[in-house]
Amino acid sequence: MELETIKVFCDLINLGSFSKAAATNEISQPTVSRFVHQLEERLGGQLVDRSKRPLQPTVLGQAYFEGCKRLLEQYTELEVSLRRAQSERALTVRVAAIYSVGLGDMGQYVERFQVDNRNAKVQMEYLHPDQVYQRVRDEQADLGLVSFPGRSRELEVLSWREEEMVVVCAPGHALARFKRINPARLDGEKYVAFDRRLVIRREVDRFLRDHGVRTDVVFEFDSIENIKKAVEVGTGLALLPEPTIRQEMQAGTLLSLRLDGARMVRPLGIIHRRQHKLGSATRAFIDLLRANGTSPGRNGHH
Repeated sequence: MELETIKVFCDLINLGSFSKAAATNEISQPTVSRFVHQLEERLGGQLVDRSKRPLQPTVLGQAYFEGCKRLLEQYTELEVSLRRAQSERALTVRVAAIYSVGLGDMGQYVERFQVDNRNAKVQMEYLHPDQVYQRVRDEQADLGLVSFPGRSRELEVLSWREEEMVVVCAPGHALARFKRINPARLDGEKYVAFDRRLVIRREVDRFLRDHGVRTDVVFEFDSIENIKKAVEVGTGLALLPEPTIRQEMQAGTLLSLRLDGARMVRPLGIIHRRQHKLGSATRAFIDLLRANGTSPGRNGHH
């Protein structure tokens, strides 16, 4: 039975009048009568004593009224809870990010956002790049933060910031005495590379190939953290985004050599589903990220 009919019946018992129940529900009086008649046929008994004014429910009608009243109250509570949950969700920005956008960096963004948007919150999740894309596609994340963002029919890409790629080496490496280095000097050097399945590996390989450089790849990792550790112990050189090694540079465990006569950057982008309507909180977080696009990242996966 439709909730509309149940509500009309409850209003009829509460108000004791067909005309008042009709006015309350903005329907005609004959419609109210028809609803009640349909209920009586369905239940097999009279629900309203029409001989009394105001109208009075029969014993069957009173029992039905009490049950329907509880049902309507439960439905109202359900609607309220769902609206509240929807409102809370609209004020929650779910972000999936590659590790190397920087835990400390994102912490500053989130803190600033929540100061400006006190009723909103950001849920951060750090994942492998493939998982970031999957979270966004599955609508488990409102936004994804990735490097070398890929466009597709499903995903919209917003530019965020660019990070300069630099040659990274241990302090004891033969090239450590240089501040800048031409890419050609990397030819034949032992090299710690990104995993070949990652987009950044393909981009770095293309850059080196364009400059006639062939390196001796000794290790491959899908994590910037692992690459940095391998370089620290003197295994070889690496090309990494400059913001991701600042902590090690301050500690003196890694050195950064800028590229001379060439430039390579790692673009970071913000992705979201094309068909996914962004809430006001999500749009505000995007605005904050893009307004502070030069802020540095730190450690982690590509």
